[in-house]
Amino acid sequence: MKQLVIFDLDGTLLNTINDLGNSVNYALSKMGYAEHPLTAYKYMVGNGVRKLVERAHPDSNPEETDELLKYFREHYDLHCTDLTEPYPGIVELLSDLTAQGIAIAVASNKYQEATERIIHHFFPDFTFAAIKGQIPERPVKPDPSIVFSILNEFPTPKNNILYVGDSAVDMETARRACIESVGVTWGFRPVSELRKAFADHVVSSPAEILKYINNRFA
Repeated sequence: MKQLVIFDLDGTLLNTINDLGNSVNYALSKMGYAEHPLTAYKYMVGNGVRKLVERAHPDSNPEETDELLKYFREHYDLHCTDLTEPYPGIVELLSDLTAQGIAIAVASNKYQEATERIIHHFFPDFTFAAIKGQIPERPVKPDPSIVFSILNEFPTPKNNILYVGDSAVDMETARRACIESVGVTWGFRPVSELRKAFADHVVSSPAEILKYINNRFA
């Protein structure tokens, strides 16, 4: 029986791509650079916002990247909930898990302040065992430090944990942390990426995750 489910945020709990893309485009436009179609950002996210803006403008030097980040956060801090929304079935899944007494947590490469703001905005009725975003002193995923940080706050045997995400970064994070992984198909990455990253399970709806709560490798 699982005791803790750790969720990635962007592309797993919430469809955040339009707000992320709009904020990067704002930063690019402020510096006179070309913008991208919002759909293009699905392949730029996943490794934190600095890597996101580097991918959006790969020719930028570190100083330009710093300035892009400043403009990105200037916009995103005000608009991170404008177009973002939970994926269908996510609220019901969180309700089912908490009703069974299973703890839920978030492990995101989004910076900490935005991670907390977004979670509290969209899921105000849920208590999370931990909400972890990116902080300067901790490496971004797929480094497993963020998982270990959650376990420091909510100690749980690794056999009793499920990690849920939508990308190879998430599957690698789970593998490095030695915990069971579930790849979701409704996020930003294709199923082929999840399978190449050796996801233990792949699901196409939030409700399917429940069948992995009671049995390992069901």
